[in-house]
Amino acid sequence: MSNDCKHPLVGIGVFVIRGDKFLIGKRKGSHGSGTWQLPGGKLDFSESFERCAEREVFEETNLKIKDIKYHFVTNDFFLNENKHYVTIFMCAKVADSNVEALVMEPNKCETWEWITWQEFIRGGNSGKEGNVKNKYRPMFLPIEHYFKTRGENGPF
Repeated sequence: MSNDCKHPLVGIGVFVIRGDKFLIGKRKGSHGSGTWQLPGGKLDFSESFERCAEREVFEETNLKIKDIKYHFVTNDFFLNENKHYVTIFMCAKVADSNVEALVMEPNKCETWEWITWQEFIRGGNSGKEGNVKNKYRPMFLPIEHYFKTRGENGPF
């Protein structure tokens, strides 16, 4: 009998909100490398969702957050990586709107950007011949599942 017990992990993704914008970053160095994500990470043993959101946002961005609330959940299978996550989406406001997000883990994140939900849905750079290519694609799997479920109804 194998001791290799497979079970889902719990991840936290945080919509860090400043005015009408939220924070999004480009992943690197792990599963989902090159995709756009929210700040967040794995829930530690005995940690509350709110504490995990606060800790992960600070570790990744150097931002402090407040008014942390549960928002949504997705069930995410990363087939190529043989990983399964239940992702808890939280919403929070940035504690100080004058402080900018920093890339605190450059081996895991390329950049952080403040964008509106409409920019996330439609935003991007102009491509050849007037075509628009959305800059914020591809999405990290949990936020892709969130987007497919919520569509135009983002975190605001």
